[in-house]
Amino acid sequence: MMFSKACEYGIRAAVYIALHSLEGRRVSVAEIADEIDSPVAFTAKTLQLLTRNNIVKSIKGPNGGFEIEREDMDSVKLSMIVKAIDGDQIYVGCGLGLKKCNADQPCPLHDKFVDIRSNLRKMLTSTSLYELATGLEVGLTYLKR
Repeated sequence: MMFSKACEYGIRAAVYIALHSLEGRRVSVAEIADEIDSPVAFTAKTLQLLTRNNIVKSIKGPNGGFEIEREDMDSVKLSMIVKAIDGDQIYVGCGLGLKKCNADQPCPLHDKFVDIRSNLRKMLTSTSLYELATGLEVGLTYLKR
């Protein structure tokens, strides 16, 4: 597992919101939680992070829900979602989870992770929410585990 559980749910929630925003529809926390198979309270906290980081918009009121503008889907990159939920630990943490691993005291995997991290950063910063949403148009069932 590369991302935390919260981050996985956050990515799936953002994609679900984007899919429905492309259809001009806002979605509720309960609907998102059901679709991505996540507890409602956990989903609400994750969506709060996405909203606070300007990744999705939360609209209050009877016709409210979560949405993302079409033009924002291109500028929202996967890296922004990961950073909002998991921070930058994916780029700096030890591959073996050791606390004292660094360039001066590397673990056996440290140098091998340099290329992997570089490629991961490229992928995360170049993949847009629009790309993810349109790539899943084949069927929403892929959002569930």
